Amino acid sequence: MVTKENVQVLLPAANFLQLDYVIGVCAEFLQKQLNPSNCLIIRAFADLHNCTDLLSISEAYIKQNFLEVAKGEDFLSLSTEDLVKLISSNDLAVPFEEKVFECVIKWVKHDSDHRIDFLPKLMEHVRLPLLASRPDVLNNVVEEPLLKNSPKYKDYVFEAIRFNLLKSVQHFTIPQTIRCKPRQFGDSKKVLLMFNESNTSPECYTEWYDPATKLRENAPGINECRRNAGFGVINDQFVFAVGGVNESRSTSVSMLDVSSQSPSWVPMADMLFSRMYSGVGVLDDCIYAVGGCESNSIFKSVEVFDVITQKWRIVSSMTIERSGLGVGVLNNRLYAVGGCNGYHNHLKSVEYYDPTLDIWTPVAEMSECRQGVGVGVLDGLMYAIGGFNGKLLKSVEVYRPSDGVWSSIADMNLCRFCPGVAVLDGLLTIRHKISYIIKRG
Repeated sequence: MVTKENVQVLLPAANFLQLDYVIGVCAEFLQKQLNPSNCLIIRAFADLHNCTDLLSISEAYIKQNFLEVAKGEDFLSLSTEDLVKLISSNDLAVPFEEKVFECVIKWVKHDSDHRIDFLPKLMEHVRLPLLASRPDVLNNVVEEPLLKNSPKYKDYVFEAIRFNLLKSVQHFTIPQTIRCKPRQFGDSKKVLLMFNESNTSPECYTEWYDPATKLRENAPGINECRRNAGFGVINDQFVFAVGGVNESRSTSVSMLDVSSQSPSWVPMADMLFSRMYSGVGVLDDCIYAVGGCESNSIFKSVEVFDVITQKWRIVSSMTIERSGLGVGVLNNRLYAVGGCNGYHNHLKSVEYYDPTLDIWTPVAEMSECRQGVGVGVLDGLMYAIGGFNGKLLKSVEVYRPSDGVWSSIADMNLCRFCPGVAVLDGLLTIRHKISYIIKRG
């Protein structure tokens, strides 16, 4: 029997005798024992005895539980090389970058006489530009006594300030160094950002929903209510609210950078046309506003926002007017699905836009007319979900580009109009109102 008492002897012996089965059993046992207080020891043990699977699993555990691991005594005994490898990881699970800074200072102060010379090397991997938007935090970093006499560190501070001054003007600045890039948490940190409408105050509000914990919490409030707006997300980071009915105008656009330390909605360049009930899609890092309506006019026009120029421009119009349509992106094409083009004139037609040719091309019609249809794309297939055609629908159709036809699949449990559709863990997630999957943090 493998136990805590014999595994540290059994595994090296099995490794020496090349008993792969015994090595596997020992590694599996140690994997089950992983916790914040012993994971660094197990990682070192796995590395010493060339247990690659256990080494990989323990390293992933350390990064996922970094803040708890950093509270232990073993963290203070890490070598400089091991600490650099850890804090340079792009998938280190930390809610705020100052936590990495605090852990580095804690490690150095544990033996400052011998470790102070390593501080510039360590600070190279602390992503100070992510702190510069929070002056109170950055000021505490700047005032750290251990750092005041380090010329290299001053360069990092200036870099952080320059980056955030530039980003305040150009929101989509592409970071030139790893220090400017937010850390990526992986699939376990994906959440739903939900846009809600209410008949009471506030009329529009946003929430985070974490599928892992099944908990909701308030998300940054949108500046003005946007009933019937379109929403799109670029790179799991920039969320756009496009048009809709608000207190001022239906051309306005707002953007939320969810990677920011203090995310808030900021105004972007207005659209060229007022649009309500438009379809919004993201293709090649551009936001497309498709169709929609204003007063008694229904549009077939389409405009696109380029994040590089930060301007809207007109592209080719659809073949017919559409309002209340769904939009999906499949195989680098933008599909306009259903909608309506007049009172009680619901549509079953579908067409796609090819950005390389700047033309719209009709494809097979759906079996049902669908206004307010939700559209989702999963595993190379496009789904048309719910909607309205004189009655609320719970039916769903799927489009297979390989044969170019729509076919019916199982109905939903409930009828849904304008549902939010997102993909999470290989499944379509459907909600009554708009929802988007993003990586928070």
